[in-house]
Amino acid sequence: MRIILNPVSHHGPGSIAVLADELRSRGYQKAFVCTDPVLMQAGVAKKATDVLDAAGFAHEVFADIKPNPTIENVLAGVAAFKACGADCIVAVGGGSAIDAAKAVGIIITNPEFADVRSLEGVAATKNHAVFTIAVPTTAGTAAEVTINYVITDVQNKRKFVCVDPHDIPTVAIVDPDLMASMPASLIAATGMDALTHAIEGYITRGAWEMTDMFHLKAIELIAANLRAAVNGDAAGIAGMALAQYVAGMGFSNVGLGIVHSMAHGLGALYDTPHGIANAILLPSVMTYNAEATGEKYRDIAAAMGVADTCDMALADARKAAVDAVAKLGADVGIPADLKAIVKAEDIDFLAESAFADACRPGNPKDTSVADIKALFTALI
Repeated sequence: MRIILNPVSHHGPGSIAVLADELRSRGYQKAFVCTDPVLMQAGVAKKATDVLDAAGFAHEVFADIKPNPTIENVLAGVAAFKACGADCIVAVGGGSAIDAAKAVGIIITNPEFADVRSLEGVAATKNHAVFTIAVPTTAGTAAEVTINYVITDVQNKRKFVCVDPHDIPTVAIVDPDLMASMPASLIAATGMDALTHAIEGYITRGAWEMTDMFHLKAIELIAANLRAAVNGDAAGIAGMALAQYVAGMGFSNVGLGIVHSMAHGLGALYDTPHGIANAILLPSVMTYNAEATGEKYRDIAAAMGVADTCDMALADARKAAVDAVAKLGADVGIPADLKAIVKAEDIDFLAESAFADACRPGNPKDTSVADIKALFTALI
């Protein structure tokens, strides 16, 4: 069993102030700031670049990244990094910006993987990525603390997961002030993504005592803070910033399950936001997996705030956990099904893609293409 985490992480309102010091203290000279156009337009990325400007630290911004970043985004980032003469990366954004930055950083130091597709799965990279500081602006993906990233292969209509200890950012700065401008819908989606990480990480085949500790605490924090965060409460947003990071500390080291493998296909085919896809799928997949989880749903129900779980029959505790998750999703505006997203003629392709996905083997219950197809079908 192995735990890999950031060597350094900073937490709390105003922690972005350490950005330039963390770079300069290590002797770096110029930062490649990897972000996206929406964060540039909203002025969120500026909160990071203002710190660099105030310190007189040279930087160049690369914002050519779309949601569900593509191979083409990564290749453009590699070219831009080489052209600008930077020696370090600052990734400012949600999972898309940080994932793209991870791929760029890995390819710069491991150029034999320049085709991007060869990074899928557990790639045999030899060198750590370019020194990277990750600054999340959403409270959900935990990309700043994971050894995973996801890239979209537009040509083949699929997402692929890359798992590489060499990609983890050396420093994470988790400042809820940079998350305060998120619209309520994004807070809801990313928050439910974090809940999916925590629940799938808790029941995955690789789970063990240390990661269980992270995941249960994350579930507790999300249940206590997500509704308030969606309503714009600063304490709720700060609670979610911590919750998603704690969930990432766990699942990055033990893997996920078929909620994520199914969600990846929806993102690749329909460009569905990842958190929305996870949130819709989670209650159904939890019901499907229940028989393979022992007493763990009782713990999930308790962490979600359900009372008297110790006195419940196991079947009732399992249902209570699923119901609590579904209720939280409904309370924050998550759709109840995939009817507005999935076309019936795509279900075979989606099921086959999900079964082939790198997250599927971690699922606690043995599954099949037919089982996954049935799960998709039931939601349309």
